[in-house]
Amino acid sequence: MSDLSKLKISEARDALKKGEVTSVELTQACLTEIEKADALGAFVHKTPELALEMAKAADANKSGGDLNGIPLGIKDLFCTKGVASQAASGILEGFKPEYESTVTTQLFADGAVMLGKLNMDEFAMGSSNETSVYGNAVNPWKREADDAQLTPGGSSGGSASAVAADLCLGATGTDTGGSIRQPAAFVGITGIKPTYGRVSRWGVVAFASSLDQAGPMTKDVRDAAIMLKVMSGHDPKDSTSAGLAVPDFEAALTGDIRGKTIGIPKEYRMDGMPEEISKLWEDGTAMLKDAGAVIKDITLPHTKYALPAYYVIAPAEASSNLARYDGVRFGRRAKLEAGDGITEMYEKTRAEGFGNEVKRRVMIGTYVLSAGFYDAYYNRARKVRALIKRDFENVFADGVDAILTPATPSSAFELGAMKDADPVQMYLNDVFTVTTNLAGLPGIAVPAGLDKNGLPLGLQLIGRPWEEGDLLNTAYALEQSVQFVAKPNRWW
Repeated sequence: MSDLSKLKISEARDALKKGEVTSVELTQACLTEIEKADALGAFVHKTPELALEMAKAADANKSGGDLNGIPLGIKDLFCTKGVASQAASGILEGFKPEYESTVTTQLFADGAVMLGKLNMDEFAMGSSNETSVYGNAVNPWKREADDAQLTPGGSSGGSASAVAADLCLGATGTDTGGSIRQPAAFVGITGIKPTYGRVSRWGVVAFASSLDQAGPMTKDVRDAAIMLKVMSGHDPKDSTSAGLAVPDFEAALTGDIRGKTIGIPKEYRMDGMPEEISKLWEDGTAMLKDAGAVIKDITLPHTKYALPAYYVIAPAEASSNLARYDGVRFGRRAKLEAGDGITEMYEKTRAEGFGNEVKRRVMIGTYVLSAGFYDAYYNRARKVRALIKRDFENVFADGVDAILTPATPSSAFELGAMKDADPVQMYLNDVFTVTTNLAGLPGIAVPAGLDKNGLPLGLQLIGRPWEEGDLLNTAYALEQSVQFVAKPNRWW
């Protein structure tokens, strides 16, 4: 069997069970591709020896789960025992945890193989994977007209790039404001953010604790369902983890959505929306209607306040979470000079260890939490968040099963394009995705077409809380209609 790294998880699982291929062969194929792909900047800590050891164990294990022997990439935000876990930040240089995150524990218990750690924006703060201490991750897609390097999106840019380039069969990602769905859309793969609390956050380096949620990034919807089942489940170590049974998400993929009601929110029709995005949305709506769904215009009136509310709440939580990195309790300590006291140590450690975007968000967060501004900003943003959540509750109570929107306001842009722009321009990349994080809802991005430059475009489906199976099935029906099979040209 040739081109093993190009297999989907479902295809590799079946081939492994039939004895047509071994995990060692699959893993070696991926490791070979990873070595050829340094230009993508996707893998930042390679673990070939560990990967082959895990693959051999998987081949010897005849009672493993659906991911037994499947080579995966792990976002650098997940703590992995004995393997560098830096969250792409200089302040965590040299950190090798003595423990395993719950997500990776469950993946490895099922038999999955870790190929290495994947690039990301520093502490998951970014939409283009340009804030990483390792350097940029690069999109494997290029425009037909030129050779410019493009962003794979962020913060899970390394995960997106690795899956799209067939360096691994799937990858873990995290989503605080769209960091699974936006990069998935930019590289033409599938990414799902489950309901807040479905997947444990224990052992995942925190950005904004009330928003962060881990999920899979895969080559199609079926693979997302397979991987999500293994990643999900109640974890007593995480106080926000839901004590709910985990359904068989793959079994829900019938493709039958007859009678399902799909909401189309008028507030997502933004001024200046590119015609290509608008047409993609219309085409996706028509496909779901042809598949038997009922299309319903809906209103989510507080959507226009989502982005400003998010960019108050997320930095506020980040400033609190990142306070621990002081060079005493956590984080690499800066070199001090004679006479330096504890204040100088804090200042130098954080100045050297944090990048500019992290510093910006910590400063914003500290400001909105400070005396005199707490009520004016943070408390008001929390109230807006409650209204946004209520908007969704009202729509779902009115019979809507899922909501269809664009995933991103554009296709992938050039690396460096936003470098000198107002930071708010970068934040606008999250305009279609932050509402689901604020409301704690599941959302999935599915590739739905190419733009005029031959770059992927994605659509987003938002589902009812805890009904990821139904959401995945709707996404599966859309995927079957779209039949997206395009792949990036291998320039790297």
